[in-house]
Amino acid sequence: MHVTVVADVLGIENNGTTITAVNFINSLKSKGHDVSVVCPDNNKRGLSGYYVVPSLNLGILNNYVKKNNITLAKADTKIITEAISHADVVHIMMPFALGHKAARIAKRFNKPITAGFHVQAENFTNHIFMMNFDIANFLTYKVFNLGLYRHVDAIHYPTQFIRDVFEKHAGPTNGFVISNGVNKAFCPKKVEKPEALKDKKVILFTGRYSKEKSHKILIEAVDHSKYKDSIQLIFAGDGPQKENIIKLSSKLKNSPILGFHPREELIDIINYADLYCHPAEIEIEAISCLEAMSCGLVPVIANSPRSATRYFALCDNNLFNCNDPLDLARKIDYWLDNPEKKEQCRSQYVEYAKRFDYDLAMDQMEQMLIHTVKSKNESQKNKS
Repeated sequence: MHVTVVADVLGIENNGTTITAVNFINSLKSKGHDVSVVCPDNNKRGLSGYYVVPSLNLGILNNYVKKNNITLAKADTKIITEAISHADVVHIMMPFALGHKAARIAKRFNKPITAGFHVQAENFTNHIFMMNFDIANFLTYKVFNLGLYRHVDAIHYPTQFIRDVFEKHAGPTNGFVISNGVNKAFCPKKVEKPEALKDKKVILFTGRYSKEKSHKILIEAVDHSKYKDSIQLIFAGDGPQKENIIKLSSKLKNSPILGFHPREELIDIINYADLYCHPAEIEIEAISCLEAMSCGLVPVIANSPRSATRYFALCDNNLFNCNDPLDLARKIDYWLDNPEKKEQCRSQYVEYAKRFDYDLAMDQMEQMLIHTVKSKNESQKNKS
């Protein structure tokens, strides 16, 4: 098939949606499909199969977007039309300006269209300080639906959780629940702690430095833990809240280690860490948590009603009350107090995480595209 992938955000692999898009594109190519990509990433200009659109000029907000290390796309009709005109199917990654325009152009060409659901309303409303306003989130989902999802033939939901959330606002959809998948490289292996961390209890959290990831809760929990003097936090990631995280951490004896890590380096960190904590309040899937579990690192996850990650908990001690640092401290202390139980839980998570295998997920994504093309073709035959 000739697949056109439309990605409003594509560039540095520092966020889940970009990594998901790159993985999907690479998988399709490895399966022999011809892939065109529409994106605003100037580093892709001139590369075969890439159609680079201009960046969106947001005026005074440009510096804010830059701080997030992303580039938003401007919907250029001519470029989008060129990329879509020969496609057998169009897959749209995000419900923003480029995706909206691409859906309308693809519909005009009568192309089969699929779209991914990778953005919670709160991921957007967080940036306008309205994350906890129900009406703002309700209206955001309405805009997503009007602009993109009501125009497509099938929707890819990474979890049943986000499908339920969206369908509550939009009604039933032709949805496919498929994990974004965990690369096989994330697996248990023997890794010694670096010399500087030999006497530390290493707690890892991988996620963008943004408010909805709730780094503050984990920092406060460590301050309440009886192990606080020996705990070393590692915040793997990047984002606009970096300076605030550093400021909030000033009370800790051991300053958190911050920074973005290449895959192999991150796998080593996961395998020598003592615990993985995921305090995020807003989450569609959290591949980072699944990666940790795949390596056998026991998680403690926020029991947030607005997060799918809570469903990964295998027992009550893998969950803590959302936004409750005292409860998180109790769960951290439980696992650090009970290394034998942690070891038992470790093997359970390695087995559990196998259902999120990357190759299986990519096969299912390919089948979704094939199914959508066949259904569209059959529908057109029946009409004629």
